[in-house]
Amino acid sequence: NTDENPTNKRKQRLTWILGGTAAAAVAAGLLMQSFRAPAGHAASDSTAGSARVGTAKSSDVLARVGKETITKDAVADECIARHGKEVLDDLIHRLVIQQACEAQQITVTEQEVSAEIEKIAKRFNLDVNQWLQMLQAERNITPVQYRENVIWPMIALRKLAGEQIDLSEDDVKKAFIREYGPRVKARVIMLDNLRRANDVWDEANRNPDDFEKLAQKYSIDPNSRALGGQVPPIPRYTGNENLERAAFKLKEGELSGVVEIGTGRWVILKCEGRTEPVVTDIEEVRNSLVDQLTEVKTQQAIGKVFEKIKEQTRVDNYLT
Repeated sequence: NTDENPTNKRKQRLTWILGGTAAAAVAAGLLMQSFRAPAGHAASDSTAGSARVGTAKSSDVLARVGKETITKDAVADECIARHGKEVLDDLIHRLVIQQACEAQQITVTEQEVSAEIEKIAKRFNLDVNQWLQMLQAERNITPVQYRENVIWPMIALRKLAGEQIDLSEDDVKKAFIREYGPRVKARVIMLDNLRRANDVWDEANRNPDDFEKLAQKYSIDPNSRALGGQVPPIPRYTGNENLERAAFKLKEGELSGVVEIGTGRWVILKCEGRTEPVVTDIEEVRNSLVDQLTEVKTQQAIGKVFEKIKEQTRVDNYLT
């Protein structure tokens, strides 16, 4: 759409590709920050984990302050107190994936990890080094962390979920409309009380030219309130049917009724027109749409398989 900022579009795509299929795992509770699974194989090597959680060595002195010493055990205890739950959860999740891979004789090779990184970099028309440098600059993820914490579990979970993803033509058409179809330009007043929402609607209906001021006065959404209720243009097929249905019924200058968009959330819309699509032929963007839809469906499959293998694995967490 002509109203969209290309820089914002690029950042949104960076977020989507960076998350990749690992995003579903994160959504399912798989926090990868501490993963150290070897990229060379998915299941057999657990030495990295055992080095972190095994029997502690003797209390080596790490620092001396006057006559007092700070030992390795003391530092370890402090680290556990501050971050133990999060790190332990990460290690547990890694072992859950590794054991599931062992059970199905699934491995992930170094070559597969490198090939996946190269494929993702090409989506941005970058070579691998440029892509890794951008990740480090914009997301503070080192190349080693990216290989081990994002790409390895992404591939492992994808293999566990199964590689085949079925897309229908209807899926592709809806994605085209969502990404490239016309959108409704609007201002919004969001409220968390239905009676107040009805009162504000009465006031807005009497004085539609004051909608911007009313949004600044009444809206509970701080971002749009600061802009007089202005929100990004509203597309179709993003998941909130009530909002989309109300928005696309409006002509420029018209107000919606009070629209429930979620539990305890109501909005009043004022339409300010439509955006003009810059792409009208689906064939021009079919390949990119299929790639994106495949990624989304893969994420969903990964989330399901991760929840399933967690349920099937007994975990005794003595820390929490």
